Amino acid sequence: MISQLFQGFGQTMLEVGAALAPLLFIFFIFQVQLFQLPLRKFLPILIGFLFTFFGLSLFLQGVYLGFLPIGRLVGAELGALDIIWLLLPIGFLLGFFSAYAEPAVHVLIHQVEKASGGYIPQKGLLYTISIGVGVSVALAMLRLIIGMSLWVFLVPGYATAFLMLCYSSKAFISIAFDAGGVATGPMTATFILSMFVGLAGEIGETNPLLDGFGMVALVALAPILSVLTLGILFGRKERSN
Repeated sequence: MISQLFQGFGQTMLEVGAALAPLLFIFFIFQVQLFQLPLRKFLPILIGFLFTFFGLSLFLQGVYLGFLPIGRLVGAELGALDIIWLLLPIGFLLGFFSAYAEPAVHVLIHQVEKASGGYIPQKGLLYTISIGVGVSVALAMLRLIIGMSLWVFLVPGYATAFLMLCYSSKAFISIAFDAGGVATGPMTATFILSMFVGLAGEIGETNPLLDGFGMVALVALAPILSVLTLGILFGRKERSN
């Protein structure tokens, strides 16, 4: 059992090591040329790199063994539902909680609250991003059911986003586009994406290669719109005060 769980783990560690090695190399250059940190500050950073290495290796191993297979199985089961329109609320809930549990989203909201001095609370921003992702996954389900083109959502969506830039503050504009990036993190790109591939293989005459992908583009767009909306609401609140 243990041997099966760690099958291919060496290759996963090599992949993570290759990704982290340039960052570690650049850090060493800065340490020698600029930082020159004392040993008591230098060692915790090295230990942090070590934790990151093993953490990412274990996470990716879990993705290969667990998230990807279960995502496809869940998608296949959802595609076999008699009431196909149940996919919309189910998609919203899965999108909401995948964003709510997304580690990168929690890093973002923590940094935003810290940088804003508490003006933008973590919980409010977290719910805003999660709702946006939930709506986007529900729309991706709708696209899969009806067979609509991805452009029908992306072109009006980004046009609306650029229009909203004129009414939102500069701070929220920056946060919004970062939110679109972090929302498409490991939770969405592993479980939700593999679920859509499995779902596309079960619904009607859909092609998993053509219809199973594109969901991440919608997930990247939705938090931009939701955070810009939050920025507009904050702006109105400030003007009313």
